[in-house]
This record gives sequence, C-alpha cells and structure tokens, in this order.
Amino acid sequence: MDDLKDRLVSRALEEGFVACRVCRPSDVPEVPERLSAFVEAGYHGQMAWMADRMAWRGNPAALWPEARSVIMLAESYTPEHDPTAVLDVPQKAAVSVYAQGRDYHDIVKRRLKRLARWLIEQDPCEVKVFVDTAPVPEKALGQAAGLGWQGKHTNLVSRDWGNWAFLGAIFTTLDLPADAAERDHCGSCRSCLDACPTGAFPGPYRLDARRCISYLTIEHKGPVDLELRGKMGNRIYGCDDCLAACPWNKFAVEASDMRYHGGVGTPDLAELAGLDDAAFRARFSGSPIKRIGRDRFVRNVLYAIGNSGLSTLASVAGSLTDDPDPAVADAARWAMGRLTAK
Repeated sequence: MDDLKDRLVSRALEEGFVACRVCRPSDVPEVPERLSAFVEAGYHGQMAWMADRMAWRGNPAALWPEARSVIMLAESYTPEHDPTAVLDVPQKAAVSVYAQGRDYHDIVKRRLKRLARWLIEQDPCEVKVFVDTAPVPEKALGQAAGLGWQGKHTNLVSRDWGNWAFLGAIFTTLDLPADAAERDHCGSCRSCLDACPTGAFPGPYRLDARRCISYLTIEHKGPVDLELRGKMGNRIYGCDDCLAACPWNKFAVEASDMRYHGGVGTPDLAELAGLDDAAFRARFSGSPIKRIGRDRFVRNVLYAIGNSGLSTLASVAGSLTDDPDPAVADAARWAMGRLTAK
C-alpha cells in the first residue's frame, strides 16, 4: 500500500491539488465534544442542519462505516490582489475571494472524482467524495491527516500554503497508510482574532457564527441585528479579514485554477441594488453567490449602501423601501436613515 499511497499523492498534485494526506475516519475523537459545545452555546445561529446532523458530523465513521481511510486534499485559491483593499472604496462591493469566480463545489468535486476513478483503477475499491456539502468535519480531518492545523480563526492553516484553500475528502474502503497529524503553529499570534470587524471570536479557536459576517451575509435569513449592520462595511458576500490577516500566508501558493478569479470583481453597489430576480440569476449563474437568492443579496447590498456615507446613494436605497421582501425593505429604510442623517 505504500507504493499506491505515493502514487496517489503524485497523482493528486498532477490534478492540481496542493496537498494530499491520509487519516482514519476515527482519528478525530475530539469533534463530538467540540461540536456539542458549539451548538449548545447557540453559536450555530440559524444553521439548524448543524444540530440535526451532529451524529454524522461528529463521527465520520458513522457517515460510512465501511470506510477504512479518508484521503484529505487541499486546493489553493490564493487571491491575486489584496482582498481587503476594496474595503476602503465605499461605493464598491466587497465579495469574498472564494466567491469571485466559478463555484468551487463544481470544480473541486470534478477533480476529486477524477482522482477517485484513478484510485479504483489502481486497486478496486469503493469510494465516496465530499466537498463541503455533507456532514463531514473537513477541517478536523485535515488536521488529523497532516494537511495543516485549525488556526485560532478555526480555519485550516498550513506552513506550506497558508490558509487560502478549499478542502475535499475521498472516503475509501482501502486501508492506506495514515499520515501524522499536524500540530498547532499559531503560537501567541492573534492577528486573525483582532482583524474581525464584529468580534465574532469569543476566544481563540472559538467562533460565534451569529456575529460572523460570512454567516450574516450568506446563511442568516431576515434582518440582521442593528448592532452588527454598521460593522459589516461594504462586505456583501462573505468576509476575508481573518484569513487575510494570517502571517502564514507568506507561504501561500498560486491558485490551482484560474476560474476561481476574475468573475465578480468589485462592482458598484448602485448597480447591484437594481437587480431583480431574473437579472440576479443571470449575473451570478455558475457562482456560489447564486444560492442565497436575490432578496438576501440585495439586503446585503443595502447594508453596504447604508455604511457608505455617500449621500448620492440615498436615492438608490429610497427606491427599495417598498420592496416586496420585508428584509430588503427594512434594509432600504435603514440605509436611507443613515444617509439622510449624515
């Protein structure tokens, strides 16, 4: 199996992954307790699926009992430019780096399936592939496999490629040699914690999703708490502040696939606010942004408009105060109030 493992790693790198490591489904015994504490504290917010699927997410072996090995893979999406520069341009929209181009679910899954087919050809076995769409604790498995460690911002960090990477998993019935787990290298650094605009970290390695801008702009339904709206700035889909602050990004490697870049850019807020449902779907076809729908998207845009301080955008907000969606209308009235008061 050692020879097959070596060839697997080589093949994974040829496919475009930046790293490939192996662990056992049972190598994350700490996950159930951590997940339970996260849910009991209410940190999951409206993400009820995290509570509903705790049995699987807390125990990868329960997800597919026949699996003997978990092949963990990382695919880089390192940005070409400073993703925080747009935060100083109030009329523009800030979109998270991972959502700038094509949907990573599609790209990574295709790459995983090609690698899985190759593995089956080498040694007949059963496989299942996962990319962030099933109750799999990818980050914990990634650390157990030695890809990196879960940093204080709870994301996976590597000394070889920083923290700009998507994670994929191939569960297999093959008994492949396991790699050593990676240890924590954060030390006394707290750059990611201090960078968070909303104070979403109650402490190192702990995230309160209810205050996280990525959660608020993507997962949260309905109006956002008044206390947090003003702290969202012009971030309309996701947030990269804690990732961008990590010093280990000095070792970041170039993105594996150029399709992750260039599609969305930094569009004008006024333009985005005018999108109806059809225009929204057409503009973000093939993008992960499409999944939140026009109403939540425009709600986010209006919060950004309210935070812009630009009185010239007051009329844009004013045109949406009677929007059929209550959260959009509420956001428009809030933005109007902020801009006219100034």
